[in-house]
Amino acid sequence: MSAHALYVTAAYAITAIVLAGLIGWILLDQRARKRELAALDAAGVRRRSDKAGTAKP
Repeated sequence: MSAHALYVTAAYAITAIVLAGLIGWILLDQRARKRELAALDAAGVRRRSDKAGTAKP
């Protein structure tokens, strides 16, 4: 394997590892935000956009 091929392979491998880490981080953060929203919803906190008496389109 030439030095160039080794460099390209390493670059692709590092990129794949970084992307997998970012995807994992996003999925874990999504689960945490959903838990927080569920806790707020259970506590009776409502969104500002969810006004009583207004018709939703």
